[in-house]
Amino acid sequence: MRRTDRVRLRALAVASAAAVVGALTALPAGTANAVSPDIVISQVYGGGGNSGAPYANDFIELYNRGTAPVPVTGWTVQYASAAGSSWAKTTLSGTIAPGKYYLVQEAAGAGTGAALPAPDATGTIAMGANAGKVALVTNSTALTCSTGCATQAGVKDFVGYGTTASSAEGSPTGNLANATAALRAGGGTTDTDNNAADFAVTAPTPRNSSSTGGGTGGGARIHDIQGAARTSPLAGQAVSAVPGVVTAVGPSGYWFQDPQPDADPATSEAVYVYTAGAPGVAVGDSVKVGGTVSEYRPGGTGGTTNLTVTELTAPTTSVLAHNVALPAATVVGAGGRIPPASVISSVTTGDVETAGGFQPATDGLDFWESLEGMRVQLNDAAVVGPTSSFGEIPVVPQGSTTRTNRGGILLQATDGNPERVLLDDVLAPTPAANVGDTLSGATVGVLDYSFGNFKLLVTATPTVASGGLTAETTAAPAAGELATATFNVENLAPSDPQSKFDGLAAAVVNNLRSPDLVALEEIQDNSGATDDGVVAADQTVAKLVAAISAAGGPAYSYRQINPVNDQDGGQPGGNIRQVFLYRTDRGLSFTDRPGAGSTTADSIVNNAGTPALAYSPGRIDPTNSAFNSSRKPLAGEFRWNGRPVFVIANHFNSKGGDQPLFGRYQQPSRPSETQRHAQATVVKSFTDQILAVDPNAAVIVLGDLNDFEFSQTADLLTAGGSLVDLPRTLPLAERYTYVYEGNSQVLDHILISPALAAKAYSYDIVHLNSEFATQLSDHDPQVVRIPLP
Repeated sequence: MRRTDRVRLRALAVASAAAVVGALTALPAGTANAVSPDIVISQVYGGGGNSGAPYANDFIELYNRGTAPVPVTGWTVQYASAAGSSWAKTTLSGTIAPGKYYLVQEAAGAGTGAALPAPDATGTIAMGANAGKVALVTNSTALTCSTGCATQAGVKDFVGYGTTASSAEGSPTGNLANATAALRAGGGTTDTDNNAADFAVTAPTPRNSSSTGGGTGGGARIHDIQGAARTSPLAGQAVSAVPGVVTAVGPSGYWFQDPQPDADPATSEAVYVYTAGAPGVAVGDSVKVGGTVSEYRPGGTGGTTNLTVTELTAPTTSVLAHNVALPAATVVGAGGRIPPASVISSVTTGDVETAGGFQPATDGLDFWESLEGMRVQLNDAAVVGPTSSFGEIPVVPQGSTTRTNRGGILLQATDGNPERVLLDDVLAPTPAANVGDTLSGATVGVLDYSFGNFKLLVTATPTVASGGLTAETTAAPAAGELATATFNVENLAPSDPQSKFDGLAAAVVNNLRSPDLVALEEIQDNSGATDDGVVAADQTVAKLVAAISAAGGPAYSYRQINPVNDQDGGQPGGNIRQVFLYRTDRGLSFTDRPGAGSTTADSIVNNAGTPALAYSPGRIDPTNSAFNSSRKPLAGEFRWNGRPVFVIANHFNSKGGDQPLFGRYQQPSRPSETQRHAQATVVKSFTDQILAVDPNAAVIVLGDLNDFEFSQTADLLTAGGSLVDLPRTLPLAERYTYVYEGNSQVLDHILISPALAAKAYSYDIVHLNSEFATQLSDHDPQVVRIPLP
């Protein structure tokens, strides 16, 4: 499984990716001459100026494979012939920066050849073209050995080149020639204390302290790989000797971060290394990494709207040291970097990966992108969404704006809340948390991206401080008040545990105070999700009605119309539909006008100025393409104390297929809206026909509209003032029925006609599900109490 979105099996199919397992060079234990953690001999060339030589001078090249500068003043490079014990030396000076080379020019031959790059030190040693011995010594004392030289005092690194060399680390390299040199693998990063394994005989490539490094991408730092951009400027290129410290290890790779960042906050200092199998490194390892810079898009062929994640593939990892201090985590929030407050992306149209204008200071998408892979810390993080079944917890830094009354954060038309980030349990378990809770102290992890969201993969389980949130209870209706509710019960089927029925029943009786009428959404057929042709739901409803009675509630009756099998969307085989649940002991009754089937269109009858439904219950325009693979509106005519009340229960098209807020395409398109707009237009036309007969008619339109109170869907339903959308009447901090990825938002609505809106009604969204880790449904119900004495 690959990366965070492949650690767990999820509903989305994720394409597999072939990769080469990186070779890992570990620190040897107990060797006489331990692997150098920093300066090594990276190249030896003795054919300078000879016939056919590409360069005029011999040279010895050094490389700093560590993470800190190393002063070399007073050190020497020394040479002896393949079998000799007489050593010549060249004295060094200066400092070698991490990831940089140091070129020592030696004697020139009699022939021709190109000049070397400007040397960092110059000597006069005439080196053997085919074989010899080279030592890097931390003092100026000449060696006197012929064998066993690699373990002599002061020897930092040693290379025996050519098969006749009398001393070497491990075995000597192959024979060199006038046109070949011995080059250390990995651009100088590989060191196993075996010259034969660590060096390749190939064309000389002299590099000095100004060189960018060994081969394409050599000497690059992580911030060079990440760049101040949404994708890497080095994508597709090979890099070598990239230094850093391992900060987190997953099953198929690891994250490492540069402990020496640049001064630009727009460039991330960490990157993920994809090893395909067990990485073989540990947190705290100081490493040098080579590989190919790649942009990986989570989700495979189904994730085309996701951003990419920069990573190194087919890696070669050299471990330089263990138990190194980790780079400090970047604090997000007070005292650290402050995320943008409202703008996710200022890219107005198209693919952000090809658009310019990388703006982490103002755009939330770019802000989190600039921290990709890095250790990030949130102090006393505020929980704005409950722990999901995937172990994800949406949080924001303290001080974030537009919070709900109960501690969430409100989605608005111009504010997608870019300060949100999801905690994920890929590396450490996450706790159960509810909206309004606080994660005490520092929450630390590495920042990743998958499934349309930036995710902080916590490296230790956070501690939850409860916010004390409890389920709300609405007021009981007074005498003469018609109490009408809507409640999405999330795929309720007889096969659900009795505890779900009992919990829903308790919610209806205790939290909603047994309304006169409840419009239920997502009632499944008697066989649930089994796709066996069954469409009847009498067993499902009867089980709920019985549970309500057992909870001390009234005896509810119900009305509904079975759908055509597999034609109304939702969970395959479930045949979800809307159901009217009503009680008759307080003055409400149902007007039955039978005869309507699944595909029968209801209509309005004008009885001498009094509107009536042709069928009750009936379905509104069920064959209209607006309702293809979607629930058909259920219309019912009730009487409250002798007065007709028209109720339309809805469950509009879902948001499936819409692009994510933190996605590749900005601004995100919402193609699912098109069908909801058509559905709203049909429902509005039906209610207009009722009101055309009687402008003072009592009309209630309610249900899961799957759209926001600021949406065009709501605008279409309320056009001309014929319906009032009750969520729009609430203060901002109370406008939500659903929490999705930490955004509190309205999906469920009750709309009432002007005659009802003129009454002193009471409206309440009863928060008892969406904010809690333990839920009966993912939606909150709502109720309106209208005085109609």
